[in-house]
Amino acid sequence: MLESVYHIATIFLLFTLAGALWRTVRGPSAADRLMTAQLFGTTGVALLLLLAESLGMPALRDVALIFALLAILVVLTFVRNSRRQPGREGER
Repeated sequence: MLESVYHIATIFLLFTLAGALWRTVRGPSAADRLMTAQLFGTTGVALLLLLAESLGMPALRDVALIFALLAILVVLTFVRNSRRQPGREGER
């Protein structure tokens, strides 16, 4: 029973990733693209945690933690670069 819940949640998250991919291609600004990149990171972490539980591989939790920490660095880098170039935020 619990395995099917994991599979349903995984399929839902994969559909979310497909929507994020569409938004990344179509995003009108750099901030939109950053938000979809954050969605990719968050969804990737969730997928790794689901896989860790369903497959019984606790090492995947460590990989998910590393991805979550890297996502913080991406946001900090984006904010730092957008402060340097204030007029370029809405460019394609």
